[in-house]
Amino acid sequence: MVDVGAKTVTHRVALAEARIRLPRSVGRALRESGHRTRKGPVFDTAVIAGVQAAKRTHELIPFCHPLALENCQLSIAQPSLVEIRVRCEVSVHHRTGVEMEALTGAAVAALTIYDMCKALSHDIEIVSLRLLAKSGGRRSIVARKRG
Repeated sequence: MVDVGAKTVTHRVALAEARIRLPRSVGRALRESGHRTRKGPVFDTAVIAGVQAAKRTHELIPFCHPLALENCQLSIAQPSLVEIRVRCEVSVHHRTGVEMEALTGAAVAALTIYDMCKALSHDIEIVSLRLLAKSGGRRSIVARKRG
């Protein structure tokens, strides 16, 4: 682990996003069912899984510091029949950032959506996972918009 003992405690925030590409038939089935499959409510289950994962990031990623997260919010949207967007925002007052927690939360929520929808098709793809923004440390970032 990196020694963060000399760093200043600040309010740290990170926002990550995962994008999932679906076959049109799967997207239509999800919308028509209210985002439910035989396994249950897809988006609600993915939110719970994402929060659990963010809170346990230090158990999954070697050398991550265990953090008592102060906030973890997941939002899931289906802007078109062929795409789902998962966003995970995490915050804490600490000496180290929460980028890995936000990325882990978004990734596990996306994997949960895949798992709950795979009976409809195995042609579902998690096409991206990226950090959109972070603040509170030595430097803040905001990701460039995709063209």
